[in-house]
Amino acid sequence: MDAVSRAEKVAGRNPTLPVLAGLYLEAKGTTLTIRATNLDLGISISLPVKVFEEGSVVVPAQILSAFLNSLSKEKSITLSSKDQTLVVNTSSTHSTIKTLPAEEFPIIPEIKEHDSFSLPVKDFISGIRAVSYAAAVGSIKPELSSVCMLHDAEYLVFVATDSFRLAEKKIKVKKAPHFNSLLIPQKNAVEIMRIFDTVDDDLSLSIEDNQIALRAGGIYLTSRIIDGTFPDYKQIIPKEFMSKAVVLKHDIVSSLKTSLIFSDSFNQLKFVVSPKGKKFEIESKNQNIGENTHIIPAALEGKDITLSVNHRYFTDSFNSIAADSVTISFAGEGRPIVLEGVGDKTFKYLVMPMNR
Repeated sequence: MDAVSRAEKVAGRNPTLPVLAGLYLEAKGTTLTIRATNLDLGISISLPVKVFEEGSVVVPAQILSAFLNSLSKEKSITLSSKDQTLVVNTSSTHSTIKTLPAEEFPIIPEIKEHDSFSLPVKDFISGIRAVSYAAAVGSIKPELSSVCMLHDAEYLVFVATDSFRLAEKKIKVKKAPHFNSLLIPQKNAVEIMRIFDTVDDDLSLSIEDNQIALRAGGIYLTSRIIDGTFPDYKQIIPKEFMSKAVVLKHDIVSSLKTSLIFSDSFNQLKFVVSPKGKKFEIESKNQNIGENTHIIPAALEGKDITLSVNHRYFTDSFNSIAADSVTISFAGEGRPIVLEGVGDKTFKYLVMPMNR
């Protein structure tokens, strides 16, 4: 049931190709293989089963998944196909589900495992989770609608940007990968995260013909790789800062929740940073509701600065910061604001200020 639920996440929704909404079930030897694809992502999961007669069938993914979830208490399920239907028998139910044409189901690319690169699944997932929200949605520039993976010294680096903000997460690896950099479509990266999220194993990555294959825990998944060049993002990371504030993450997250109530339709927040006046304020204002000023305890240094940011862009980063305290560095008016966890150099987040 777990395998069907995972495969259903990949099944397509294409009215011109109804078979993409199905799961391909193949019984062979001592294995049941479940496949699904939306032509961008493909998944194949192998399960040990008792096979009485070999064969294959395609079943609507949503129907099969919902049906099996309703049978969660059943210990044994028998599947068989007859007259373009899938017959499902348990100790308490007998059901038939109409099938789709198996011969129309697309082939999922089989990428060889030679020259593969491995790392723990949880490290790969944490890398995607830390940055994927910063990628553009529906951008005309595919490289901005992607999660970039690149190799930098002893780290595998995950980066995403929509040109208004940027997130970078570094994962330490024992062995250098066999690629310099690659771009995974953001929507695919999110699905990969959901599919492997509960797998506790090493993940093997292989690349071939603009496709990446990921293998772990009996799951084989392929994704299209974007053919493009990711922006040279290191050029925009400020090396010097005009002022800095160190705050408790709990304090600023709490303040932002209050400020959101009063923010305008542009999600605008104003930061007032005054090391001289020993003051760090967040102001929000909405003509139809009212306004709010929140003073946050902070260790401040540098020069006074006032600028505005998009509330959502600023807030999104805090789930990726593990540290209890956050350093917020201001490079100057019109320049990026940089957020980092105190004592943690593996995650960095940039957000551009809004024009006044």
